[in-house]
Amino acid sequence: MNVVILIHVAISLIAIITGFIVMSGMLDSRRMPSMTNTFLWTTILTNASGLIIPPLLFDKFLPSQAIAILSLVLLAIACFALYSQNLAGKWRWVYVLTALISLYLNTFVLVIQLFLRIPALSALAPGAPPSGPAFGVVQLMVLAFFAFMIFRVIRRYHPA
Repeated sequence: MNVVILIHVAISLIAIITGFIVMSGMLDSRRMPSMTNTFLWTTILTNASGLIIPPLLFDKFLPSQAIAILSLVLLAIACFALYSQNLAGKWRWVYVLTALISLYLNTFVLVIQLFLRIPALSALAPGAPPSGPAFGVVQLMVLAFFAFMIFRVIRRYHPA
């Protein structure tokens, strides 16, 4: 089981890192096809494996599974906008919105995991899930960053 979780974490980190690279490229209207493919497929794998792991450990439906389902729906729309509609017309901003909200959701879960796993952060926001002002401020900062970036990317991403 630990190997499965380690693989899930590795795929998640690849998805988040490549997602930030793709988001950065979007600001300059660069498509970055191979990096985009890596971001989308590792994010899909992250969410799919995130649906599989909890039932092996817990007997109930978890919030992380709801986030994974939402993200998979968003990723299906993003893939349709990119691969089927070629970002034509409204599909450009639909792609940006759905892909970057999926990246936000992965980052949201990463922050939760960091607060659960790093003792100094756990002390600031005890509980499972973490709670308290420090946790709320960090998550609010992450949300504000993504809202700002999504707005900027929608305005600036016009690939040839």
